[in-house]
Amino acid sequence: MLIKEYYEDVATTVEAGPMRIHFFRPVIPYYPDAKFPGVVVFSEIYQVTGPVARFARQIAGQGYIVAAPSSYHGHVGAEPLAYDGPGTDLGNNLKVTKTIESYDEDATLSIDALINSPFCNGKIGATGMCLGGHLAFRCAMDSRVSAAVCYFATDIHGGTLGKDMKDNSLERVRNKDIKGELAMIFGKLDNHVPPEGRDLIRKTMHEAGTRFSFYEFAWAQHAFIRDEFSKDRYDPGITKVCFEILLELFGRVLKTDLGAFNAGSFTVENRC
Repeated sequence: MLIKEYYEDVATTVEAGPMRIHFFRPVIPYYPDAKFPGVVVFSEIYQVTGPVARFARQIAGQGYIVAAPSSYHGHVGAEPLAYDGPGTDLGNNLKVTKTIESYDEDATLSIDALINSPFCNGKIGATGMCLGGHLAFRCAMDSRVSAAVCYFATDIHGGTLGKDMKDNSLERVRNKDIKGELAMIFGKLDNHVPPEGRDLIRKTMHEAGTRFSFYEFAWAQHAFIRDEFSKDRYDPGITKVCFEILLELFGRVLKTDLGAFNAGSFTVENRC
């Protein structure tokens, strides 16, 4: 599909300054009124960089209108931070300076923007990488989100997700705030989210009855889908597999009218 790119600056209330949302919209010639499911794409600590924009375009090209918010409004401009030492230090500092309430408002406003778009059919998914993986995880706690794919989610405020977290994400999982279906993706060599953290995330989601798939790739490190300045961690083979996981979940949940979830409507037979 063809893709039209544009942005909108949306007013925020929790932190000063408007938030820029980058849109990537599919275009089908001769069908100007076509509607698509919406997907919020949350970025890593560098805001909407080249790799994040390419990721968004790939999703949009499969028939989804994508909204990618710039997270650090009120602190810096909407431009991406550089993949260098100063850019990394600034991104890590802003990540922990920004409040949970502001991150959550960003998610709400991004969903609102998609639902209010004349090109969205009202079905919403979320995805993201690194910091954005955790933001997609929290975004899934909005009841309007039917599916989310979380790439190597790391805790917002500097703790280790599932180990010494500094926000209430797992508490909200236990409260069954996630209504949709998730795919959680990690690398076993990711030292940002150690094995005990990944184990606790999976255990908590399982005990809460969350519908989810959990993937751990043996040779993948942190940020393995970033195709630029990856510090030798980019793995295009595993990245392709993960994108197929995303397409399967989004295609099944967002492009199909599944009706209401009914756990008692299907029985797994205990036989070979």
